[in-house]
Amino acid sequence: MHEFLSITRALADPTRVRALLALREGELCVCQITELFGLAPSTISKHLAILHQAGLVTQRREGRWIYYALPGRHAPAAVRKALDWVVMTLGRSPEAVADRKRLAAIRRCDPSDLCRKQLRA
Repeated sequence: MHEFLSITRALADPTRVRALLALREGELCVCQITELFGLAPSTISKHLAILHQAGLVTQRREGRWIYYALPGRHAPAAVRKALDWVVMTLGRSPEAVADRKRLAAIRRCDPSDLCRKQLRA
């Protein structure tokens, strides 16, 4: 039951659901996700920590960067089904379409530049 409740709590926030949908396109660093949503880095980090604790995302560190991705096929069945449900239900929502377009531009930016920009804000 713990796994189920952890997943449902993680999915109970629109920003976290949008982050999952954004990660369908592949791995993103925290600064890219922060840029996409225009929220404080600490807020984004909290959202990502909740998703990570629920097993809905994986993370890896490369130098000073932390990258997040959707888990692979070895994820627990409940996680895979929850992610499939999110994509099937909301993958073509207006928010997801707008995020996908904005993310395409963000991916063309150097993450170092995004990070510097966010530190100045």
